[in-house]
Amino acid sequence: MTRPPATPVTLLTGFLGAGKTALLARLLRWPALRDTAVLINEFGEVGLDHLLVEPLAGEVALLRGGCVCCSIRGDLKAALIDLHDRRRRGLVPDFRRVVVETTGLADPGPAVATLVADPVLRHAFTTASIVTVVDAVNGARTLDMHEEAVRQAACADRLILSKTDLAPPAVAAALRAWLAALNPLAPVTDLTLDDAPEAALLTDDPTGTASARRWLCAEIPSQPHGAAGAVTIESGPVDWTRFGLWLGMLLNRHGARILRLKGLVAVEGVATPVVIQGVQHLVHPPRHLAEWPEGGARTRLVLIGHDLDGALLRRSYAAFTGAQPPAASPGVPEAHAAAAPPAADR
Repeated sequence: MTRPPATPVTLLTGFLGAGKTALLARLLRWPALRDTAVLINEFGEVGLDHLLVEPLAGEVALLRGGCVCCSIRGDLKAALIDLHDRRRRGLVPDFRRVVVETTGLADPGPAVATLVADPVLRHAFTTASIVTVVDAVNGARTLDMHEEAVRQAACADRLILSKTDLAPPAVAAALRAWLAALNPLAPVTDLTLDDAPEAALLTDDPTGTASARRWLCAEIPSQPHGAAGAVTIESGPVDWTRFGLWLGMLLNRHGARILRLKGLVAVEGVATPVVIQGVQHLVHPPRHLAEWPEGGARTRLVLIGHDLDGALLRRSYAAFTGAQPPAASPGVPEAHAAAAPPAADR
């Protein structure tokens, strides 16, 4: 019997007051987001009452348009297992995706670890993306004062700027520059100005070819040693075993300071790119793309974290893998910063 495909899960995160609930309420009005299950911490704390039309059994309600809304009173694993079981038994409408709104102080890392590492969940659900909402008015102050906010922004596949209509243009521009330095791989969507905010949750696969092209071409700002930000490392093809050994050593020694890693790996003897992604200590299973993005085959890894010495990381990478610098590829800019890598098991 063929196993049904895993249901994609999007984590919607952001610091206290950033506007996650406003975004979620707006998204749930879009027809494209029908067949969505939403997990929130407490109904009473989330302003979705105007969308509730029918209470179902337990901590579950049916939203206008057919979305299922569940309250998380325990841990995420228990909530997802219960939701999956209710769907299997026909107790809730079928759904094609799940959106989990985290608390304002939540670190996305443990939630991703639950989805990726748990042997029960990983067959029923898969991590689609991490979407982080940042308040344009207070975002810079929040990032400066709260490590949780930095982790939320650094882990994001997509950043949503809220309240840009209330922020002075210079303040919003400075915040965008800060976010670009912290997480240059995450595109920024303006919540108040964009006509289609559902794109923040329903865009193409963040590990697909379009995103891979962006990883290869992203301009990575140089970061002073000790700052939170991104570094890169590039090379030609690598031996997969030696690469895996280097990656394991990297995470073992520096995992506490690594918030997110992404990249494309050119593996010796393999014609297509391998996508590597990780959040903190955890690395997702590697994925193969059907073809290389325009610009040719080259390994490029982007590491986001605190106090990362890019020059040291490049030296260790070269020593472990023996990889040579990448050949010049038309249309793909050279890296502008030192770097670190991603990981995976074969």
